[in-house]
Formats: sequence, C-alpha cells, structure tokens
Amino acid sequence: MHDMMGIGKKHKAFGIMVIIQLTCTGMTLLSKAAISRGMKPSVFVAYRQAFAALALAPFAFFFERQNSAHLSCKLLCKICILSLCGINLSLNLFYMGLNYVSATFVTAATNTIPAMVFIIAICLRLERLAIEKSHGKAKVVGCVLSIIGAMVFTLYKGPTLYPPKAMQKSDLSANTTYSKQDWIRGSLLILGANLTWSLWLIMQAPIMKQYPAKLRLVTLQCSICCVMSTLWGAIKERDLSSWKLGWDINLLSVAYCGIVVTGISYWLQAWVVEKKGPVYASMFTPLALMLTAFFSVLFLNEILHLGSILGAALLVLGLYGFLWGKQKENKNMVVNQSKEVVELDTVSRTSADIQVAVVVAMDAPKT
Repeated sequence: MHDMMGIGKKHKAFGIMVIIQLTCTGMTLLSKAAISRGMKPSVFVAYRQAFAALALAPFAFFFERQNSAHLSCKLLCKICILSLCGINLSLNLFYMGLNYVSATFVTAATNTIPAMVFIIAICLRLERLAIEKSHGKAKVVGCVLSIIGAMVFTLYKGPTLYPPKAMQKSDLSANTTYSKQDWIRGSLLILGANLTWSLWLIMQAPIMKQYPAKLRLVTLQCSICCVMSTLWGAIKERDLSSWKLGWDINLLSVAYCGIVVTGISYWLQAWVVEKKGPVYASMFTPLALMLTAFFSVLFLNEILHLGSILGAALLVLGLYGFLWGKQKENKNMVVNQSKEVVELDTVSRTSADIQVAVVVAMDAPKT
C-alpha cells in the first residue's frame, strides 16, 4: 500500500500535466467550433474573461486576503495598459485568426511563444545570447527551428495524409476548407497574437514584482480585459443577437475557457512549476498538439497535410532544443554562483520569471 502511495506521489506531477494538456486541447476544439459557427471574437473574449474573473475572484479573496500588496493609481494604469496591449489584443487577434486556420495549427503555433519571448528578451537585454557556449547555441537553433516550422506550417500544405472521404461527419465539425489567402491571413493573425502575448509576458515580470499578489493581479487583468472587450464589442457588434448565449456550444466554450482553463489550469500549472520547475512543465506542450490533431480529425472533420506534420515536427524540435539550452544554462548558473556573476544572476532571475510566466500562461493566447 505504501509503495502504491509512493508511486502515486512520484507521478502526480506527470498526471497533472497530462490533464492540463487535455484541458488545453478541449479549449482549442471548443473555441474553434464556436468561432466557426459565427460567434464574434470580441464577444467570445468578453464572455470568456467575465467567466474567468468570476471564477478566480473568490480564490483571490480567500487565499490572498492577508496579502498587503498596495495598488496605487500609477500601478493600476500600468495594469490597464498591460491588459489592453497584452491580453485583450492578443485574445482578439487569436480568435479572429481561429476562423481561418485549423485547430491543429493554432496549437502548434503556441510552441513559438518561448522563442518569441527569448528574441524579445535579447533585444531588451534581459537575456544573454552566449552563442559561444553550447546552451546558447541550443537556444538559438531552437528559435530558428521554431520560426522555420511556423513558416512551413503556414506556407506549405503538401499532399493529404489520408483520403478526405474516409472521414465521418460530426456534430462539432465545421467548414474546414481554407483558401490559401485565408490560411495565410489566419496564420499571420495567430502569430501576431503570439507576439503580443509574448510582449505581455515580458511586461508581466516587473508588474508582478511591484504587485506580488499574483492571483489578484490575474483576476484584475481578466476583469479589465472583460470591460475593454465589452466596450470594443459594443462598438463593433451592435446586433444584440450576437451577444445572446443559449444552451449551446457557445456557452459551453466561453464557460469552459474561463472557468476550467483560466481558473483551474492556472492553479495546476503553478503547482507543477513550483514542484518541478518551468522546464518540466514546458516539455508537455507538444502533447496538446498531438491530442488536438487527433481530435480535430475525429470531431472537426479537419484534414491533415504533409506540411502540417513537417511544420509541427520542426516546432517541437525547436521547443525541446530551446528548453534543453535553458535548462543547461540554469544549471551552470547554480554551479558558478559567485560575486563575479551577481549581475548575470540578476539577468537570469528576470529571464526565469519570464519563463515561468510562459508556462503558467501557456493556455493562451488562448493558451
């Protein structure tokens, strides 16, 4: 009995990460189904963030009621700008692009976020390239492979992997015939969403240091994003019928994304990162890609092409190359701690904060 309990504890983080990737797969599939059936992106974002804020608010109050973090007017303005430029813009671009590309591409493109964050951090001098060292080379090669993979996924389809007639119609399936122009447009929108999300992750690190009540901060940003998306949606979608929710896939999608993904998965990922580290959690990201590809074919009637497989393989290789380099760099930092690397250690901690944010917030731009 004790052995069984020991095995359970040992594999607890593994099981939780599998559950998280399953929830991310469900988020992508449900979002794709709702958007494909005409739900407007701004409306989707407004409702999703409303559900997320309502789900997180009680936990933020209960767990962080003793936290004395002060919210000044200046800091609130920073958070509003962060919510506008990061979450709101990223999610709206994401759901706009979701109508033009497959769910599999959306999940695959998520693997470009660590590379984008790394490139931006290099430009802002928050990371060191260290190209002369093996871990620096691995991170650079990983970034290049991720970018090439995204380009292959976007610009090259190739032959189908199975005859379309072999697929069966499903209640969730939607129109999956994409023109080349629509595919490129959607791909650029999704990559733009990932880029703005990466910028948000970079900006998030200093905000978290000024306001360490992390759960309250997330809840506040969800609430601000909900208000902004509602105002934007009211201007763009004046037809009240666009805002009506029935007992259908639209309600299920926004509730699932807000409560299960933003709420429950946030806590699960934070627990895994705390126990096992961000690299361990990041290694499971490709699992969501495989699950999404499988269920997209099964339920959304999507067609997989050779280009999708090649692009996804390059993205996954790039991600693992980057993570290997990052993990080796962190080990070297621990081994070589001394007075001479105090400044470098500060840069490393800033980079680590960004990496943790990447993992915790991986559901969006979406993750």
